[in-house]
Amino acid sequence: MTEAEMVRLSVPEELEGVRADAALATLLKVSRSAAASLLAGKRVSSAGKVIGKSSKLTAHSELEVSMPPVRDPLAFDAEPSADLHILLDDEAFVVIDKPVGVAAHPSPGWVGPTVVGALAAAGYRISTSGAAERAGIVHRLDVGTSGAMVVAKTEQAYTALKRAFKERTVQKIYHTVVQGMPDPLRGTIDAPIGRHPGHDWKFAVIEDGRPSVTHYEMLEAFGRASLLEVHLQTGRTHQIRVHFSALHHPCVGDLTYGADPKLAAELGLTRQWLHARTLGFEHPVTGEWVEVTSEYPADLDYAVEALRG
Repeated sequence: MTEAEMVRLSVPEELEGVRADAALATLLKVSRSAAASLLAGKRVSSAGKVIGKSSKLTAHSELEVSMPPVRDPLAFDAEPSADLHILLDDEAFVVIDKPVGVAAHPSPGWVGPTVVGALAAAGYRISTSGAAERAGIVHRLDVGTSGAMVVAKTEQAYTALKRAFKERTVQKIYHTVVQGMPDPLRGTIDAPIGRHPGHDWKFAVIEDGRPSVTHYEMLEAFGRASLLEVHLQTGRTHQIRVHFSALHHPCVGDLTYGADPKLAAELGLTRQWLHARTLGFEHPVTGEWVEVTSEYPADLDYAVEALRG
């Protein structure tokens, strides 16, 4: 995190008599709400007197603005997580049971807990050639998705596991509850995925997207919803969520991709019902097959029991 910075500004004649929040937004090239926040925090003064947001500025007056510290968007804190459980601890890697609400690694705009930070707090020392903020991360789960996730501890494991994910030799099995009942009950969704043309924070099935293949099988039907086992052949961002949304069977609780908010509320869900159930791969050192399974967390288990009841 950078230190606070003192910025000095001179009020030009064209801002004579303009409200402080509007003038400061113009001078600093920030939003009016950001300028108002600086003024509310008593960070702006002139001639030794604090200025309020509704104050009118005088031309040629000098302003002093104490800019708050800015956090490095890729910095992470070593913070322990009571919800982060270890499923398998090997000399070369660790398989964790990632809880909902935890990101794989730091990224611009994310200020919550991360897998990297939780492992650092637990005493894990990751030694790989990847960037420090992504140490050992060979694949990711969405913040709103829970389940099995492997993190490399050594350079050898990092290289081998990255190659395995790239070459699609890793077995990735998810369980999801979707609205309604897909037809057929077992099938393959082969539809390209790319950035949503109207929302850059979403993805969609689009003609010129990247090849994306999802295999699924019905495990249990509840009438309003269905529990499916999903095998990913490819690993696109939001792949399962996008594919089932395109079939008009969105993951229950996935409001981003068209799920019914009333059903989510009824089942006590505050995120999509999607869980990385099983992860299998060749051991990066011995070559032996490793397979780890994650049980449903409490919120997903409750939702299934509610549907059964």
